[in-house]
Amino acid sequence: MLAIYKRELRAYFVTPIGYVCLAIFLAASGFLFSLTTLQSQTTDIGSYFTFSLFLLIIVCALLTMRLFAEEKKMRTEQLLMTAPVSITSMVAAKFFAAETVFGAALLLSAFNVVPLYIYAEPYTAQIVGNYVAFFLVGSSFIAIGIFMSSLTENQLAAAVATIGALLFLLIMNFANSFIDLYVFRYVIDWLSIYARYQNFTQGIFDYNALLYYASICFVFLFLTVRVYEKRRWA
Repeated sequence: MLAIYKRELRAYFVTPIGYVCLAIFLAASGFLFSLTTLQSQTTDIGSYFTFSLFLLIIVCALLTMRLFAEEKKMRTEQLLMTAPVSITSMVAAKFFAAETVFGAALLLSAFNVVPLYIYAEPYTAQIVGNYVAFFLVGSSFIAIGIFMSSLTENQLAAAVATIGALLFLLIMNFANSFIDLYVFRYVIDWLSIYARYQNFTQGIFDYNALLYYASICFVFLFLTVRVYEKRRWA
C-alpha cells in the first residue's frame, strides 16, 4: 500500500497536474478571500468557504480523474490487480495520495486568514470549523471522483462525470426552497452535502455530520473496490 501511495503522490508532481491543481486552488481561493472578506471588511468567512465549495468541485475532479482512468488507458491496471496487495489497499493508497495533495493545498490556503488576526479579532472556532468542514467535504468529493474514474478509461469523461455528480449534490440544498412537498424536502435535506456543512461554519462540531461525510467516503471507496473485484474475477 505504501509503495502505491508513494507512486501516486510522485505522479502528481512528475506530471503538471499537481502543480496545476495547487496553482488553481491557491490563486482562486486568494481571490475569493479578498473579494468576500477583505474587501467587505468583515471577519465572517462563511461566504468565502461557500463560494470555495464550487472551486473545490473543479479541484477534486482534476485530482481524481487520472487515478484509475489512466491505469486503464495505459493498460497498467492488470499489474496493480495482480500485485501482492489487496484491492482495498490499492484504492485506499490512491485516495490518501489525493487527500495529501488536497490537504497540502488547504493548509497553504490557511495563510489567507493571517490578515484577519493582524487587523481584527476573528472568531477562531468559526475559522477552524470551516476548515474542518471543508476538508471533510473535500474528502467526500475525492472519494466520489475516484469512483467515477474507476468507471472509464477517459480522463476527461471521468472529470466531467465527477463535476456533474458533485455539482448536483451541492445544489440539491439550494433547490429545496422551490419544492413544496415536505417528504421530498426532507429527503433532499438529509442527502445534501451542504446542509451538513452549515453547523461547522458556525463553529459547532457536528458529530452526525462527521459520520455522514465518513460514510460518503466509505460507500464510494467500497463501490470502487467492488468495481475492481468484479473486473479481477472477470
